[in-house]
Amino acid sequence: MTTTLTVELATAGARLDRALADLLPDLSRSRVQALMAEGAVTRDGEAMTDLSARAVTGTYRIVIPPARPADPQAEDIALDILFEDEHLVVIDKAAGMSAHPAPGSPDGTLVNALIHHCGASLSGIGGVARPGIVHRLDKNTSGVMVAAKTDAAHRGLSALFAAHDLERVYIALTRGAPAPARGEIRTRLGRSTADRKKIAVLRTGGRDAITHYTVEAYYGPTAKPSAARVSCRLETGRTHQIRVHLAHKGAPCLGDPTYGSGPPAPAVREAISASGLHRQALHAAVLGFRHPITGAFLSFETPPPSDMSDLQHVLENL
Repeated sequence: MTTTLTVELATAGARLDRALADLLPDLSRSRVQALMAEGAVTRDGEAMTDLSARAVTGTYRIVIPPARPADPQAEDIALDILFEDEHLVVIDKAAGMSAHPAPGSPDGTLVNALIHHCGASLSGIGGVARPGIVHRLDKNTSGVMVAAKTDAAHRGLSALFAAHDLERVYIALTRGAPAPARGEIRTRLGRSTADRKKIAVLRTGGRDAITHYTVEAYYGPTAKPSAARVSCRLETGRTHQIRVHLAHKGAPCLGDPTYGSGPPAPAVREAISASGLHRQALHAAVLGFRHPITGAFLSFETPPPSDMSDLQHVLENL
């Protein structure tokens, strides 16, 4: 259904796209620009197609076409929904599910599943009926994720993540244990010069990355633990941050094929085999944030799935 909005600008001088976006919280500035480029923004019958135009006082008419179908196809994939309203949806993502379609994972992704689940409640991100995912979990990392259903929610969530103004706690089972038992890992992370598919700790370049960690349990010999359960609180959210930081501390996630850097002790290898773990032992356990529309504080916590919990149980008996 096409929507037509009428906006009265009482002041002049600002860029028109910004002035309209400020008055229309459900539309991002980029969405306003796209509508202008399409001739959908008019003043006194004249299309405002100049994206650098300055606002003048007057009445503007904005015609918003129905959201276009998303390129990814809707797929009926079961989701563990933790919370949902007209603005956003929070899910407990299963390990093995990619966030977005990509080479190697063209379908079966969280986006495909959310398009099917949300259906007509997706009002459109940038004019496309798709969910707005503002943070990602690696394909083989399980845990809590949030996705926006509207432009306004997407914009608000993006601001929260950009400002690191939210709570994110992960649980990892590691080879050995980081020392000391509690600390902060602060490095710069960026693409590895040796392998562009990997992230590495860099001396120069890259981006600041900060992880606060606490060893919650040690497994195996007291003097030299074979494994540990580590809680990691993200201050920043870089690609593969926890996996790279724990490996940098000499305690990579168990089962991590990319950053594992060597086999664990024989008893730990047997425990991994017995538990059926076939991925990095990393779970996004806690996500807390202020709702970008209502302002209510929301917090979600989920336990690690059976492969990690079974592994932990076996490790406790080492």
